[in-house]
Amino acid sequence: MVDFIVSKEELVEMFNKEDIIDSNDGWTYKDTYYINIVALHEQEPKYVYDVTNAQYYKIIAIKNI
Repeated sequence: MVDFIVSKEELVEMFNKEDIIDSNDGWTYKDTYYINIVALHEQEPKYVYDVTNAQYYKIIAIKNI
């Protein structure tokens, strides 16, 4: 799987469609990969007060399920 960037709205839609599921072992993508979700902020980190509120997020594959 190739890492990719999605908007906040796309990420919410992926959770709603259950493409991304929060399991006991971590986040899974389409029941195929364990993933990390990284917030991409346009501001410097010292000015970010809500780390979960970014405009874009990077989906990074960790390993196959």
